[in-house]
Amino acid sequence: MEHVPPPAEELALLDRELARLDAHRSQLLVRRAWLVSVLAQPVARPAVPPAPPFAPPAPVRPQSPFTAPFGPPAPPAGPRSAQNVLLTLGGLLLTIAAIAFTLVSWGHMGIGGRSAVLGVVTVAALSAPAVLVRRGLPSTAEALAALASVLMVLDAYALHRVAVPEAGGPGFAAVASAVLAVLWGAYGLLLDRLRLPLPLAVVTAQLPLVLWAWSAGAGAMAFGWALLVTAALDCAIAVRGKGVAVRVTACVCCWATGLLGLLVALGQSVSADAAAAAAAPGALLLVGAAVAVSGAWCAPEGLAVAGGVVAGLGGVAAVGGVLAAGVTGSWSVPLYLLCGVVLLAAVRAPLPRRVGQGLVWASSAVVAGAVLAAVPPVGLSLTEAVSQLVRVWSGEPDGGVRGALGVEGPAWSAMASAPVVLLAVAALSGAAYRSWGRLVRVAGPVLVPGAAWRGAAGAVAVVLGWAGFTALPAVLGLSYAAAVSVHAALVAGVFAVAVRGLRRGTDGVGPTALACGLVGAVSVGMLSLATQAATYAVFTVLLVVFGAAAVVLGGAAVSAARSLPPLPTVQAARAAGVLRTVQAVPACGAVVCGLVLARAAGASWGLAGYRAAPVVLVVPAVTVLLGARLRGRPSALPVELTGAVAGVVAVGMAVPDRPFLALVLALCGVLAAGTAVRPERRPAAGYLATALFVLAAWLRLSASGVSTPEAYTLPVTLPALAVGMLRRRRDREASSWTAYGAGLAATLVPSLFAAWADPHWVRPLLLGAAALVITLAGARLRLQALLLLGGAVLALDALHELAPYVVQVVGALPRWLPPALAGVLLLVVGATYEQRLRDARRLKDALGRMR
Repeated sequence: MEHVPPPAEELALLDRELARLDAHRSQLLVRRAWLVSVLAQPVARPAVPPAPPFAPPAPVRPQSPFTAPFGPPAPPAGPRSAQNVLLTLGGLLLTIAAIAFTLVSWGHMGIGGRSAVLGVVTVAALSAPAVLVRRGLPSTAEALAALASVLMVLDAYALHRVAVPEAGGPGFAAVASAVLAVLWGAYGLLLDRLRLPLPLAVVTAQLPLVLWAWSAGAGAMAFGWALLVTAALDCAIAVRGKGVAVRVTACVCCWATGLLGLLVALGQSVSADAAAAAAAPGALLLVGAAVAVSGAWCAPEGLAVAGGVVAGLGGVAAVGGVLAAGVTGSWSVPLYLLCGVVLLAAVRAPLPRRVGQGLVWASSAVVAGAVLAAVPPVGLSLTEAVSQLVRVWSGEPDGGVRGALGVEGPAWSAMASAPVVLLAVAALSGAAYRSWGRLVRVAGPVLVPGAAWRGAAGAVAVVLGWAGFTALPAVLGLSYAAAVSVHAALVAGVFAVAVRGLRRGTDGVGPTALACGLVGAVSVGMLSLATQAATYAVFTVLLVVFGAAAVVLGGAAVSAARSLPPLPTVQAARAAGVLRTVQAVPACGAVVCGLVLARAAGASWGLAGYRAAPVVLVVPAVTVLLGARLRGRPSALPVELTGAVAGVVAVGMAVPDRPFLALVLALCGVLAAGTAVRPERRPAAGYLATALFVLAAWLRLSASGVSTPEAYTLPVTLPALAVGMLRRRRDREASSWTAYGAGLAATLVPSLFAAWADPHWVRPLLLGAAALVITLAGARLRLQALLLLGGAVLALDALHELAPYVVQVVGALPRWLPPALAGVLLLVVGATYEQRLRDARRLKDALGRMR
């Protein structure tokens, strides 16, 4: 269909017409609203003249759909907002002028003139707001008060330059800031309708003590005390201050100065080398914690929790710093952890609920920090075992397990406390998981943990316990054999916990333990590759563990499925589904362990890689039998797929030797044929078996130096085609691929490979003629297999014959011509894209209708 005008232009015309109609409708609505308002007025004559008569709307220009040109006009700026803008600009200009006068023009006047000018201007600026407030001009008063505050700062600067030039800058600034804070505070209390002086006084009050410490050349502790005393003053103002602006300003300043002071004290506490040296920072931290608690006592909900967190962290840092002073290595971490755990006793203290929650969160933060500090040795124990992949069966390493991991002894000595921290936190989490009801009763006044928190506590206990025992052998410097034994036993124990947790419920303990067991199994498996005996021992243990876990979980899944009522609950159905899904994980792990053992057996017998491939095929053979035994269970398909992966590994091992590759492919075909006996696996496994047998035959012929494969393939193709014809006569609905696909491929594909390697013209000619006949027969008889196989072989054969001439032609063409032709082709295809899609759909439908 041809569009006049084109669709894009017509769409633009429609959009413009719709915009014009919307504009007309908006004007009509505005007129209607005015008429309604006129009718709703009293009968008396209005004081204002009536609106002009309605006139037809003027032509409307097309507008963008994202603009809103219609509707009531925007109200003019109010007098108050305009006044504020003018006053702000005026005050800013006066401030700039005062600064310029003080800094630039000061030297052109005598001492009397200077004092008189600044004094008169300052007094006038301070006095005027009182008069303006009484006359109802608060905005003007605010502007002059801001100017007065700047003038007072300039007065202080002038006083320092003229009266006391010998005074030190920081010391004079400390005194000046204190005086200004007092003056601004008194001024704000006298003129309580002004909003600027009191917050300005609070901000200025942050400077005196800090500047005093600076002028006195005090150390870090003096700065910390100055900041903390300032924060205490801010806290008092935030609690008892007058007005929201003053309280908010004081609260912000309190957090800033308090946190900075606590950080100074924390740095001094951590760097102390003796308990006496850590006492002073600890006292500062405790005072800061007390200030935080006192402020949080009367603070809103969110700030109360934050104050409790700061107080808890400050108390832990104070006590832990004294206990850990002088402790070498990483053993200071358990001491801080102990203080963090003791802090949990605050849940029973007579504190507001939100403050108690903050203390609990502070304790949790300390515990989490200790756990993070203990993570590095666990990561080294897990990841460094990968280095054994390049030293398979190189012998027991020197230095025990540390030598196997490739990390020096001093590094492990610096992380000696990691297992203690991890196991201690794991024990606490496990105790909370076991005694959850009592914990809820104890923490009831402060926290009300839900049921999900119990599962989280159990999962944390499993992860940290496994991590602690994982790092323990390397930290203790055990021998290689002892470390491998510990890791293998740990995997078995974690899998026992996983099986028990999965059978009892879905609270997170079982899946977490299963994940830890899998990670540990991979790590110990790689670590065991150093020696032959360790490899056999570890993977045998892992095979038994995985197999036992799969059997137990499979039985539990069957029992859970049978025990479900006709209308099961969501939780029961979810538990049964988790068991059915999870039981496949250890089953696949057992298959992988069997694969490693089979490969190790081939290496132990001195077989080359390709000669050991048939040994590896024992694993997929076992999985085929297991698949038949596990028929209908969720773990059957994952086990068979893992066995198929083992078969792929065996094929990859046999690639260097074509006779063995043909043998391995034939054996894989036998296994696939055995799998195809089962009805549910027949379609996929049957086609796979056929392909494997044919490929094995081709490779065998190629390995035997056969240059005329048709002598071996035609005797197979002709009977196969005869059998296919009989099948088609008995069953007209049978697919042509089932009847003729295997027979045709048995000859056409080997002949195609031979033709591509044949320098003569006879074989390609005969193959092309045969492929042409098959293609025409497929088109005439509407048989999909004949059409596609014959057409593909014919195209590839023609490509082989025409390739040299195409290369010569392309080489003779200008270099710009092929890209130009490709561009023209793309343009043509793009212009007729819809037609090409229809052609492709018709071709697809035509092929789909063939048998």
